[in-house]
Amino acid sequence: MEAMKFRTRVGQDGILQLEMPDELWGQEVEAIVVLQPLPAPQPEMSRAEWLKFIDETSGSLADDPIERGDQGEHEIRDEIV
Repeated sequence: MEAMKFRTRVGQDGILQLEMPDELWGQEVEAIVVLQPLPAPQPEMSRAEWLKFIDETSGSLADDPIERGDQGEHEIRDEIV
């Protein structure tokens, strides 16, 4: 038994098409189908949308600045020769 993973789309007619590898052509097979609906892809933001986002969020942490705490001593390692 061999597991295969496909990413495909169910057509508007409700038909799911799966293309099988050449070595299976003409052979009888038993297939188990497990369907996992995928979330709709998020559309990409345009340049104008990115600029608007940057303008809206720029400086949003000005009242609550991020501070880097003490980093401590770094470990001393053996020299590579």
